[in-house]
Amino acid sequence: MTAVVQKTALTGCLAPIDKQGLEQLIASGKANPKVIKTLKCKTVAEGKFRHANYIRNLPPYIVDEPPGLLGDDTAPNPSEASLAALGSCLAVGLHANAVHRGWTVNKLELELEGDLNITAVWGTGDVSEKPVGFTDVRVKVDMECEGVPQAEIAALVEHVKKWSPVANTFMRPVNLDVGI
Repeated sequence: MTAVVQKTALTGCLAPIDKQGLEQLIASGKANPKVIKTLKCKTVAEGKFRHANYIRNLPPYIVDEPPGLLGDDTAPNPSEASLAALGSCLAVGLHANAVHRGWTVNKLELELEGDLNITAVWGTGDVSEKPVGFTDVRVKVDMECEGVPQAEIAALVEHVKKWSPVANTFMRPVNLDVGI
């Protein structure tokens, strides 16, 4: 007995994504380019610096601090979680764009690191004038696609950086309202 293998738009080490669904999302975005979607998260303090974040109907996403910042080290801290969000958003964009181009992705890994001054200790420590939050973030993309030259992959990385919602949140001011 011979098995028939159907090649999808994406093979290699990554599970395939639905190319037809992707094309429908693309068409929908082009048809309604001004649509805004509001995302929601409820954050609940559990004790010390551990927090449960409730998003949609998913299990809670836990955020904690490492022992050096008086936490229990049970999960990423908020700044690490923001790096994870950036890395994941860029990876989704790279994956989707590769599928849209008909590329086969054999490897997709991103290494992120960010520099921040934590001496203000959330506003309780040294509150002298200094940048708060990341001052520099570096992302190294390691992406291999069958038959695609590195120059094309590099151009794709720049394209994805331009259109990543999380990357844009890092790169431009955002209106933020925090109140009671």
